[in-house]
Amino acid sequence: MITHTAAEIAHICGATLEGDGNVELVGPAALGEASGNQISFARDGRFVSQLQQTRAGAVIVPHDLRSEDLKLGRPNMALLRVENPSQAFSKAIATFLPLLERPFGVIEEGALIDPSAQLEEGCSVAGGASVGKDARIGRDVILYPGCAVGAGATIGAGTVCHPNVVIYAGSSIGERCILHAGCVIGADGFGFDPTPRGWEKVPQCGTVEIGCDVEIGANSTIDCGRFGPTKIGNGCKLDNLVHLAHNVVLEDGVLLAAQVGIAGSTTVQRGAILGGQVGVGGHLRIGAGARVGGQAGVTASIEGNRDYWGLPARDKGDVLRSVVSVGRLPEMRKLMQELAKRVEALESNSIHKQERREQ
Repeated sequence: MITHTAAEIAHICGATLEGDGNVELVGPAALGEASGNQISFARDGRFVSQLQQTRAGAVIVPHDLRSEDLKLGRPNMALLRVENPSQAFSKAIATFLPLLERPFGVIEEGALIDPSAQLEEGCSVAGGASVGKDARIGRDVILYPGCAVGAGATIGAGTVCHPNVVIYAGSSIGERCILHAGCVIGADGFGFDPTPRGWEKVPQCGTVEIGCDVEIGANSTIDCGRFGPTKIGNGCKLDNLVHLAHNVVLEDGVLLAAQVGIAGSTTVQRGAILGGQVGVGGHLRIGAGARVGGQAGVTASIEGNRDYWGLPARDKGDVLRSVVSVGRLPEMRKLMQELAKRVEALESNSIHKQERREQ
């Protein structure tokens, strides 16, 4: 079991320590669930009431949270004061993660490596993994069991491919990437032409190019280009079960939540965020910094640095106003019925007055 003292965590996080720095911690937990040997965090003053009740041995808090306001549930609780508690807590969590299961530089029995493949120093290839002809594997790359690296594929230094990752021939992966279990890089794009004999497959001759510091979640699929590459820029983060069709381009720093699907030849510009189950049509452009809410459907190109909801995806403010209006429909219907009766009565009175004048 990995343990750290509160003082050790404070040093790692760059925190100012208050209280007992010798308390031993075995891992992280939420404020409401933590015990005396666990560490938690409070993002800001909204969590004061939970801080007063938590039994955590140590808590990471912001600098501006005053001690006299806390009335802590544990008098000897260690407080670790930092500028950004969320980021500091992430560093704390990392200290409790187990070391890599596979040592660097070990080629296990049962690994299938073509003689023409180039593996740099420190590569680890597990039994059952395979590396194809003329593939190039950078320094300190780890291939877990079941990984398949196709002919001519390249993987940059420090990248980790978890079990059963498949990298098709010619695909390129940058440095320090993480590919989680079961993801597939470079499968054929979905292209078929109708013929009298049925659907005829359109050849997919392109590749996939993935930049550095990219993380791709479990069972995600990145199709190769029909011609030319499908591209994922530096620092992009993809959740589980994400699908990118042929010739999609993600610029640097794009974030895609689970079950996002993007159709062919669409470009997602720098820093855009797509929530869970967002669907994006083909040949579109999503502007830099755009934020698209979960389950939205993007059917036309959208501008950057704005929030979008709904199907079709529209400005978040417009959608919220529409939701409010829909909620008032029963009230509005009743009002319209009352107005219709009043108009009918006014028209009836007008007709009667006209008839009397004519007499």
